[in-house]
Amino acid sequence: MAEALVSIQILPRTRNGEDIVPCVDKAIAIIAASGVPYRVGPLETTMEGDLAQLLDIVRKLNEAMIAEGCPSVISQVKIAYHPADGISIKQLTGKYDET
Repeated sequence: MAEALVSIQILPRTRNGEDIVPCVDKAIAIIAASGVPYRVGPLETTMEGDLAQLLDIVRKLNEAMIAEGCPSVISQVKIAYHPADGISIKQLTGKYDET
């Protein structure tokens, strides 16, 4: 079982007030490519895994927004860290999953 859940809401600032959805889509693609289990929600995306790996993904997301031409980015991050007994997305919200 994973030791941590990290949720991120990434809010890139665009140069001329363009829609941020393409940037958010890029961020989700980076998370998907990382191979960690994740769940996209309406306001944030939650990742599951090793804390160091998840924090590295957060760093990569911020760097990617700057590389996309955003002058700045705000990331709101939540961390649930349970190294002794583990934690999972399914453990917390599985009962709400659609069947």
